[in-house]
Amino acid sequence: MRIKLDQLDKLFSEFIRKRAMTKVGGCERCLTWKENYKQLQCSHFNGRSKKSTRWDEDNACGLCFGCHQYLGSHPLEHTEFFKKRLGELNFDLLNSRARITCKPDKEALTLYFKARIGEGNG
Repeated sequence: MRIKLDQLDKLFSEFIRKRAMTKVGGCERCLTWKENYKQLQCSHFNGRSKKSTRWDEDNACGLCFGCHQYLGSHPLEHTEFFKKRLGELNFDLLNSRARITCKPDKEALTLYFKARIGEGNG
């Protein structure tokens, strides 16, 4: 079953991919340089079906197509990548947040990510 993407998902994806460009100039895993953020994909650690972390900045990173496909097919390496990226404590906190059942304030999140992208902190 495909999860329907809405405007907030698109905005979040843009933020994550632009953040990767600011951080490393491309893919956050292989560090391959990209011309612009549109050459990256937004990769979630905990799937988008978990609303509590769907739009959580710690739960996503910007990856090239190859790295996104590879990590999606290798769950142990996917876990190790996110653990290393976040650190053990933040990784554990992310997974704790993923177990929470909640209904995020999508309007507030939309305003937040629009502001972050506007600041150039995307």
